[in-house]
Amino acid sequence: MTTINKEEIQKFSKLADEWWDVNGKFKPLHMFNPIRIEYILDEISKHFKLNREKKILLKNLSILDIGCGGGLISEPMARLGGDVTGIDAAEKNIKIASLHSKKNNLNINYLNKSPEQLDSKEKFDVILNLEVVEHVENLDLYLQSCYNLLDKNGLMFTATLNRTLISYVKAIIGAEYVLRWLPIGTHDWNKFIKPEELEEKLSTKNFVTKNIKGLEFNPFFKKWKKSDNFSVNYIVCSSKI
Repeated sequence: MTTINKEEIQKFSKLADEWWDVNGKFKPLHMFNPIRIEYILDEISKHFKLNREKKILLKNLSILDIGCGGGLISEPMARLGGDVTGIDAAEKNIKIASLHSKKNNLNINYLNKSPEQLDSKEKFDVILNLEVVEHVENLDLYLQSCYNLLDKNGLMFTATLNRTLISYVKAIIGAEYVLRWLPIGTHDWNKFIKPEELEEKLSTKNFVTKNIKGLEFNPFFKKWKKSDNFSVNYIVCSSKI
């Protein structure tokens, strides 16, 4: 059994050279990154009782970034002191991420693997599933693999898209066809998952939801913000029961 969807891997492999082009195909993720990082650091700080003022806030924390792509989240986590492992099923993504981290003198362990291929004896304090679950082949296996890899006192962050009419309008018609922020075909609306569905699946895998936030884009200020509106983008913070 595998969580790898070969069509999705081929799709993102074709775009791999553009990961670090802030005006390229991944421009939306570069715009998205600050609010995701802010939310993640807030929850990590509360859970592990860390001082947000520290420059190496994540020191001594092991972090697994699943579906790391070119390393857009792995690198900030490493700069903050985290012991980061980034995995991706697309070999080209891993090559791009590795080269970029070396150029920036960052020590990140990048692996061309999916979560079920990792040794479950290795445990992580934090697991990041950011814009990944809507692209995997077997969500149950994926979440079970995450559970096996998360430390007993660890946190997992799952960011994805809600399956609503407004998400179809904004994330697919708007982002792909009108604004051309993303290549056409990047997302399959049928693979989007409602928050209650995700929470139920997490519960069956013995995760408990600690917090959930919506993430909204303000077109006037061209910035993202946290909100209680889960109609399009949302992120779930969970831990083991």
